[in-house]
Amino acid sequence: MATRPTRTGRRGPAKVQAAPAKVQPDPAKVRPGPAKVRPGPAKVRPGRAKPAGSAAPAARPTVGLRVAAAAQAIEAVGLLVAAAFAAVSTADGRSYQLASGIALTLIAFGTAAGLAVIAVGLARARPWSRIPAAMTQLFVIISGLTLLNGRRPEWGVPALVLAATCLAGMLTPASLRALNRPRRG
Repeated sequence: MATRPTRTGRRGPAKVQAAPAKVQPDPAKVRPGPAKVRPGPAKVRPGRAKPAGSAAPAARPTVGLRVAAAAQAIEAVGLLVAAAFAAVSTADGRSYQLASGIALTLIAFGTAAGLAVIAVGLARARPWSRIPAAMTQLFVIISGLTLLNGRRPEWGVPALVLAATCLAGMLTPASLRALNRPRRG
């Protein structure tokens, strides 16, 4: 019989205790039953909670999400071009105030970077990208309508077309399923 030392408490001395012997069941007396389930990696069903400690499988981006991500990326590039125009105007002294021109240029560059991050999130079917992309399209629609009202159709029409394309790509049933978060159990 194997023995192992155990401590009963903090202050007491170590005592030696015998480990219980394992008893093998008699094969004649064992009834056949269901097979034992071995613990292993659990399968994750769509729409179900994932087991603790496991990484969620990455959702595959749909065609609609790829279209939405492409439209979002084009908007980011367009804003980058507008920021470059603002930087040139500020550098030439055509800004109303130098400080506001610099600030608006920096905000435009930062926003373009944010739009690019959202586009990558859409391309990878990340659930967090759904709301920022939808809110971005709302602002693009407002900006496009403002540009049309200011008689700038060369900027307003493409903005509205890109916003409609991105929203259409995000609202397809397959895209909505890919962007849904798994329910917590």
